[in-house]
Amino acid sequence: MNTSELAKIQIHEEETVKAAMRQMDRVALKILFVVDKDNRLLGTVTNGDFRRWVLAGKKIDEKITDLFNRKPVKFRDGYDIEEVKRVMVGDRIEAVPIVDKNNKLVDVLFWEDIFGNRYRRVEHKLDLPVAIMAGGVGSRLAPFTKILPKPLIPVDDKPVIEVIMDNFAEFGCNKFHLLLGYKGAMVRSYFDNANNSYEPIYYFEDEPEGTAGALKLLGSSNIKGSFFVTNCDIIIKADYSDIYNFHTNNDCDITVVGAMRHFVVPYGVLETRTGGDIDNVIEKPEYDFFVNTGMYIVKKELLSLIPAKEVFHFTDLIKKAQEQGKKIAVYPISEKSWQDIGQWEEYKKTF
Repeated sequence: MNTSELAKIQIHEEETVKAAMRQMDRVALKILFVVDKDNRLLGTVTNGDFRRWVLAGKKIDEKITDLFNRKPVKFRDGYDIEEVKRVMVGDRIEAVPIVDKNNKLVDVLFWEDIFGNRYRRVEHKLDLPVAIMAGGVGSRLAPFTKILPKPLIPVDDKPVIEVIMDNFAEFGCNKFHLLLGYKGAMVRSYFDNANNSYEPIYYFEDEPEGTAGALKLLGSSNIKGSFFVTNCDIIIKADYSDIYNFHTNNDCDITVVGAMRHFVVPYGVLETRTGGDIDNVIEKPEYDFFVNTGMYIVKKELLSLIPAKEVFHFTDLIKKAQEQGKKIAVYPISEKSWQDIGQWEEYKKTF
């Protein structure tokens, strides 16, 4: 790894959690290396560290001082490659920093560099059912969706719904329930003739029933316990097994996968007092929010809260579950881990 590449994955200890999250998104890696003013290695910060920080209710504008791991596994320059392999496999480490005698970062060895293949931590195969909400008209992608249903919009050489299924299959989820409506026969025809191993179960809405209403159709299925729910126009790059572990370990009734999104208001925002006097002008303020990605884990018993043959959205299901004392929690992911191809601007980024 050359000097410029190393610089991109280093972050100074005085930076904020928010700055570290953005930098990690920019470099599209799951780890950054924290250094002091003399570029000596102090530790590492990972996606998991961010997630634990956010779930603990801490602010992202705080410094990373209390966030990063101060005792990372590291090797000195002149390392024994066989020892590195043994440690990476044994400790499930995806990246190992290499330092010189002054503890300055001189290289980073990634799993792909050592073993030559893509590594992903799948602790165990989930074998969890997946419901894909694929009945919408897809008006945001018109005029494409005047001809082609949204689930069949291509991403590279596959329709987006198959890309979603591939991601779940990587974690052992191969039982797919497709909730269809608009041009649903075309979606079924695709899978009847596609060259893949998926044999989904189909459910058809008679009329549009909102973002959660069609889930009522799963009441007669053989689904037991919890299952994934996802919209058919989103791609989530995350550890699905970790999402499920979070759901079960916290005994959640609904787990909402939320992505951190950064927004800039492109104007000067006026703060006023009574009478219209200007109290303050904030030039192009920036805000960070967790937004709903459209991916969830839901306990099957919550299907009883969904009325039949009515427009019922997922926000309605969450509100109704909260009213009954059910536990609803958010599993946070980074901004770049979520792609909403249901919007033209996001869809164009797939090419």
